[in-house]
Amino acid sequence: MATHTNAMTQAPQPFGTYAPTGLVRWIVARTQRLPDEDWGARRLALILRRCAIRLLRGRPLDVERYGARMRLHPYNNNCEKKVLFTPQFFDPAERRLLAERLRPDCVFIDVGANIGAYALFVAGLSGPAARILAVEPQPDIFDKLTYNIAQNPFGTVKAVACAVADKAGELTLFVDQRNSGESSLKVVGTNEGAAIRVPAVTLLELVRSESIDRIDAIKLDVEGAEDLILEPFLRQAPRVLHPSLIILEDGTDLWQTDLSALLTSHGYRRVVRTRLNLIFEKA
Repeated sequence: MATHTNAMTQAPQPFGTYAPTGLVRWIVARTQRLPDEDWGARRLALILRRCAIRLLRGRPLDVERYGARMRLHPYNNNCEKKVLFTPQFFDPAERRLLAERLRPDCVFIDVGANIGAYALFVAGLSGPAARILAVEPQPDIFDKLTYNIAQNPFGTVKAVACAVADKAGELTLFVDQRNSGESSLKVVGTNEGAAIRVPAVTLLELVRSESIDRIDAIKLDVEGAEDLILEPFLRQAPRVLHPSLIILEDGTDLWQTDLSALLTSHGYRRVVRTRLNLIFEKA
């Protein structure tokens, strides 16, 4: 399990090199002002986004989102597209709840951290005593994550290069080449070369290796493998380690167990259901 803390071995260009300019700058500003509950606004955002991506011709953009600096590559990663053009559409209910519930010295674990949108958002909310783990198994995305962490002064975010699963070892990760943020230990990709081998640990092993004694909130976005992570953790971990708040990508159709019922049996209640996620709170 490789770890990096607020560092990236080689940044190709300093932050700010790829600041938005010209028509792209106008589109980025315009799409951020669109209302997040309007179907027509979402359609307009998609049209403008496609136009800007064509104009960029493969270049990234350096921007500030959720109180953090990020370099975003809006091509084969839907997360980066959303964060760059329409951050107001990206899990607003989830972010509001985190802002309400998390205290300055919070412990937050982001499993499937992608390029760091959640982890850096929480870092911006919390104080210097916070502990934030951003766990991402894909090497290419992990490099983007560590670059984004390094552009910010928080000092509370640690990136961990591994998958989290129901067992430790080297496992196969399936990656959708059209949306590299959709990687899973369960879902087989359709494109050639979409399977890679990555190190994996259990959630309990990860928590113990980091000497974590409580978890205020955890976010799991692992494309249908959330049950593989949580079922053994809830069964084996002492109750003091059970997270106070759990944000799950809704993988009901992919889960092998009824994860909602399992969480209820462990004393959780569902507090929010959004289009993509389920949020549970320890009763």
